[in-house]
Amino acid sequence: MKHLTCAAVALTLATCATLAAPVAAETLKISSYLPPKHAFTLAVEAWGQELSQKTNGDITVEVFPAGQLGPVNRQFDLVTAGAADAAIVLHSATPGRFAMSELAGLPLSHPAAGDLSTISSERLTALAPDYLADEHAGTKIIWMAVTPPLKINLAKVNPDSLEALKGLRIRSAGQVFQSVLETLGASPLPVPPAEVAEGLAKGIVDGAMFPFEADMAFDLGPELDYSLEPGVASATFAFVMSEKTYDGLSPETRAVIDAMSGPARGAAFGAEWDKGENAGRAYLGENDVTIVTLSEAEQDKLQGMVAPIIDAQIAAVGKDNPDAQAFYDAYTQ
Repeated sequence: MKHLTCAAVALTLATCATLAAPVAAETLKISSYLPPKHAFTLAVEAWGQELSQKTNGDITVEVFPAGQLGPVNRQFDLVTAGAADAAIVLHSATPGRFAMSELAGLPLSHPAAGDLSTISSERLTALAPDYLADEHAGTKIIWMAVTPPLKINLAKVNPDSLEALKGLRIRSAGQVFQSVLETLGASPLPVPPAEVAEGLAKGIVDGAMFPFEADMAFDLGPELDYSLEPGVASATFAFVMSEKTYDGLSPETRAVIDAMSGPARGAAFGAEWDKGENAGRAYLGENDVTIVTLSEAEQDKLQGMVAPIIDAQIAAVGKDNPDAQAFYDAYTQ
């Protein structure tokens, strides 16, 4: 009897100890192909910290920047395959796959309220549930983002007219940017972002299409002499979470994530990107890069040159998605 009593006490103590043991926090892996100091990488790190705080530490987030989990064109697949719980997706990195989303980045196309990322990112995120969910199947869209318009940044050649761009080799990513550059008489080259500085230094490329913020993030200032305004076109992004990961979380955690998603988050991130763009402009100035603004006549000429690209792209996407024109109109209104 004595032995049974001791055994019962031991079992009770063990049970109590088990019940008292803290539940380990769940760690979500976020993939970023961008550098650690890029605005988007910093934004998802801040998002993860906020998520951890609002779940009282039940959820923690680890961000893997600089393509540690995979290259730029594999980010969406990392999420749907379960190799990452969330990722930053550059739509143009996989041509044709996110054709509707990329319409928001067409040349000289932006909401009527302006081309600030604050405005365009909010609008695109708001339209995503109705128009872009199918392209992001298997994921939950946390927010969408549209860069400030990408500028043509050049080493050596002064782009004081569109004619000056003819024959230049310019780094770009995606069909839209390729079409724009070819229309301008330049030769687009698909150089990975991390290799652009070396490409400029060695003369492999004459320039690159990036917003000012990315010029700073990839430290292109020492290799550049000029940057051209206005920006020609934008790149679109999505910050997505695995639907499987999201569905596996507690209702309380899902509610927190829902509150940390949507148009307001797109606008908030866009505002940070706009701040980064201003910082990038200052960075170029510190590196003695001259920012050249096209004359009104040249801007009118540019508008006329890219109009057929816009029409053709909408028509091409419309073959598979009849909502293409409606989406573009809703985005630019």
